[in-house]
Amino acid sequence: MKHFSLPKDGGLIESNLPKGILHSHERITTEISDDAASGSDKVARIIVDAINEHEADAITRPFKLGLSTGITPTLLYKRLAELNKAGIVSFRNVEIYSIDEYYPCENDSPQSRNNKLHRVFLDLVDVKPENVHIPDGTIPQAKVSDYCAEFDKAARGLDLLVIGVGKGGQIGFNEAGSAEKSRTRLVPLSYRSRKIQARNFNGDVAVTPKSAITMGIGTMMTSHKIILMAWGEDKAESVKSVVESRIDPSCPASYLQRHDNVSFYTDEMSASLLTRIVAPWTVGPCDWTPKLIRKAVVWLCEKVHKPILKLTQKDYLENSLSELLELFGPYDKINIDIFNEFQHTITGWPGGKPNADDSTRPVKSTPFPKKVIVFSPHPDDDVISMGGTFIRLVHQGHDVHVAYETSGDLAVHDDVVLQHMDAAKQLGFGDKFDEVKAIIGAKRPGAPEPKELLAIKAAIRRSEARSAVRSFGLNDNTNVHFLNLPFYESGGVAKLPRTQADLDIIKALIKEVKPDQIYMAGDLADPHGTHRVCTEAALEAIEQLKEEGNDWLDNTTIWLYRGAWMEWELWRVDMAVPLSPDEVVEKRHAIFRHLSQKDIVPFPGDDPREFWQRAEERTQNTAKLYDELGMAEYQAIEVFLKLK
Repeated sequence: MKHFSLPKDGGLIESNLPKGILHSHERITTEISDDAASGSDKVARIIVDAINEHEADAITRPFKLGLSTGITPTLLYKRLAELNKAGIVSFRNVEIYSIDEYYPCENDSPQSRNNKLHRVFLDLVDVKPENVHIPDGTIPQAKVSDYCAEFDKAARGLDLLVIGVGKGGQIGFNEAGSAEKSRTRLVPLSYRSRKIQARNFNGDVAVTPKSAITMGIGTMMTSHKIILMAWGEDKAESVKSVVESRIDPSCPASYLQRHDNVSFYTDEMSASLLTRIVAPWTVGPCDWTPKLIRKAVVWLCEKVHKPILKLTQKDYLENSLSELLELFGPYDKINIDIFNEFQHTITGWPGGKPNADDSTRPVKSTPFPKKVIVFSPHPDDDVISMGGTFIRLVHQGHDVHVAYETSGDLAVHDDVVLQHMDAAKQLGFGDKFDEVKAIIGAKRPGAPEPKELLAIKAAIRRSEARSAVRSFGLNDNTNVHFLNLPFYESGGVAKLPRTQADLDIIKALIKEVKPDQIYMAGDLADPHGTHRVCTEAALEAIEQLKEEGNDWLDNTTIWLYRGAWMEWELWRVDMAVPLSPDEVVEKRHAIFRHLSQKDIVPFPGDDPREFWQRAEERTQNTAKLYDELGMAEYQAIEVFLKLK
């Protein structure tokens, strides 16, 4: 299965650039890979080389390897298991030290972090059971301090420690405020951390452990070599803090800047806020593509607080952009060219304006009307992320279809189910209230949701999605498609692998509609991963259709929107659709139809705002940014990236 990453468009020319210059802004040397898969492969090779070198030196003691749990190292463990199976590395002479565990927690509990470590790695390689050292979540509380001291003594002096870094810069369960010299210990989990960890307990904070055993920062610092890892855009702020900011107790991983042999492995998205990505011209020579020029001008506008047409030659020269002037100047020509580019991204006709000169418009005027598919990972991403554009496409007469890729059943709270059961009972449509209440009462924390309950939750999400699109005139009988992709239907937060079965469902719809335009989530920051899986499945389905001879797809335009968490950076934007005040309200009303997603969503992420608030503030902020560049002032703007 292929992994999706945003297309590269210019940037720092790293070939022949001295390492000292490349890493000049970094307090921890950082290696940036295209995606998590390639980054994980690099880390796997480092681990393998270290183990094999240890064996080649005929050192009699086992190689001591420290590993973290969680989502970040999942691909790494898969790759290590493959290399072990291929005979490239053996773990027979390796001691494994896992860095944390919930407390209290049974060793065989489905939620146990180290139970997962066994499932995804230890049980798949030839490590000896006696060489596996895992914090024990069953130790009596009266003995836990002595136990931690013994564990700490054994774990000191690791040959190699590999750690995933959390969104707040956590390492293990060393949270904000952890001491630099801390040792293995029992720590209380903050409410914020418990909310994050609750995804492993069906979203129920009440049953999520309040404590954990974690290796301390001081213990980690005794390791001979440390590798940090972070993947995905939701880790970008954390990576920036750890790599380029000063040591800060609120970001525990930043303490590792003091280690003599530490390196950070990231993908392009998690590294997106590092200086050599944000402003590569301040580091060295650049490959000046049109998008990079646009990026530099936007950056300069924000830095000097001026609109595009007020930038001066002095502004360029004093902010490391002399190379841009030499190659593409003078400055006023750059200003005018970029201003016009941004003007040409703006359109009130996302499906193309009929009988119009489209030479400078982002969308062709023909054919009209267009056939359109809007792919929505969950049953509300369509109206949350691009509701205004969706409404315009419908109102302007296009044949718009929406495809809800997953059921979204996990995101419905049990109380909402009981409310619907009670309404059916009061209306005389059947009394299933007590039966459903009993199913809910029999649920076990962390176990997959009962299928009967998921069926009701999926039905609730479907009815809300139908209501939302009916509110602005879409035919919910002919133009609404619920794909129910199988990868999502695991009954728990951890999803199944996507397979050809997922792709075949998407392919069938695309062949049926034969769209001129396809909209899909380009959002890589979804904290639960569903957006990424859906996008990768859709892109691979399109690729297979092209290989099967569906040449008409060459004329299909793919537009990427963002989810509820972040917006496209302005320099990336290929189409900007302005919304009037009335359209903002109409979009809000469509979002309101998703009543199960208001207030008590089981997996809301860290953002306390409701989805409609996130959507409105995001699009209003985009309009403000356009205004600050010198464009017309709009109430709100939705923006899209064209996938070429």
